[in-house]
Amino acid sequence: MLNWNQFQTGLNRRTFLNNTGVGLGAAALGSLLKSENLLAAKKQAAMGGLPGLPHIAPKAKRVIFLCMAGGPTHLETFDYKPKLAEMDGKPFPESFTKGQPIAQLQGKELKCQGPLTRFRKYGRNGQEISDFLPWTAKIADDICIIRSMVTEQINHDPAHTFLNTGTAISGRPSMGSWITYGLGSETEELPGFVVLTSVGGRNPQPIASRQWGTGFLPSRYQGVQFNSTGDPVNYLKNPEGISNSQQKQLIETIQKLDRYRNERVTNPEIDTRIAAYEMAFKMQTSVPELMDLSGETRQTLEMYGAEPGSGSYANNCLLARRLAERGSRFIHLYHRGWDHHGDLVRYMNTCCGLTDKPTWALINDLKQRGMLDETLVIWGGEFGRTPMFQGKGGAGRDHHIKGFSMWMAGGGIKGGITYGETDELGYNSVENIVHVRDLHATMLHLLGINHHQFSVEFQGLDTRLTGVEEAHVIDQILT
Repeated sequence: MLNWNQFQTGLNRRTFLNNTGVGLGAAALGSLLKSENLLAAKKQAAMGGLPGLPHIAPKAKRVIFLCMAGGPTHLETFDYKPKLAEMDGKPFPESFTKGQPIAQLQGKELKCQGPLTRFRKYGRNGQEISDFLPWTAKIADDICIIRSMVTEQINHDPAHTFLNTGTAISGRPSMGSWITYGLGSETEELPGFVVLTSVGGRNPQPIASRQWGTGFLPSRYQGVQFNSTGDPVNYLKNPEGISNSQQKQLIETIQKLDRYRNERVTNPEIDTRIAAYEMAFKMQTSVPELMDLSGETRQTLEMYGAEPGSGSYANNCLLARRLAERGSRFIHLYHRGWDHHGDLVRYMNTCCGLTDKPTWALINDLKQRGMLDETLVIWGGEFGRTPMFQGKGGAGRDHHIKGFSMWMAGGGIKGGITYGETDELGYNSVENIVHVRDLHATMLHLLGINHHQFSVEFQGLDTRLTGVEEAHVIDQILT
């Protein structure tokens, strides 16, 4: 029979790291890393990045993507249509909708729904912004409003999939994974790709974790979701009530089982596993420090409307700034509640009440700290809403993919301008049309990546975030 030392010496490390499903304490992990002499390798694994990238000098170091999940209406935010107001209640012209995909209104009588709020002009160039967004109006000179967005998926989950991955095919890498795979992270202490969620509004659609998955890329580039309440990250701490000796016995048992298994299988993701354990170890210190807002001034907390421990969008915006300061590459916020099929005014007041001021605060805070110029901020949802009436408890709007609005700010974006137009009823994008793939191409460009040259071979094809279809950098909105 082998003694422990003999067994430990003969243990294949790959399977140990693959199958150990317990949290490693500081002592255990530190010992492991020292014995493996992998500390230097871990630094490289944590930072990541591909040789030869960036292709060009980047204008942005990081991305903060503010996803208004559910699909905010462009007709009550950034795209005022006087003609639609004039035709309120009248039949919607069939010439616009014939043969077009419509979600829940398909086959029903279609009537025009005029704007349900007032619009005013703001900033040096008279950006038109609705009364639902008084705080966003204050940053009119910092944002570029894109009024001509189009996408290809009309229901929530596939539309999110398309927005996040550039395809409706599930299981492909998300944009945050693509970016951290290509550029790595600026921090060894926190994940390069972080996801934060909040809820408030009508019908908060669930967001599947595969929306920030890595697909065929190494799993180390997957987005790490931080919880709104309770432990910020699941399984970061050792299980409650487990002593060091108990943990050692468990690990030793798993090692023995792994030796047997490793004689028959090999794990190609050994580097990912090692990096994951190292990151978990470091996060035991860095995450509590990140989440502790006690060091923020009262003025800053009030500016965001943040309340420590609340799990609100306001808190998440403040955390986004803190993550950006600490070197995370891609920070993705989801606010779930924008699916306004009915009672739109009520729920717009709810959603905008929860998100408008914190969004302004984030832009303002980044600007005051000299970080906005190197941080690309994107605001928008998976699609827009129809110019036609839908009444599920008061006036509302259905899903719409042919024309909607988003905005961008910071890192290389011209502020104070509006780009693109929809038709007079807000149905079709008709001028300077921006496809989701164009958004991706522009985002990559600002990070210094040529989207044509950024690909990974998968199933015999050179696969890109922007796909094989045409995609263009929106040069007109860049500084």
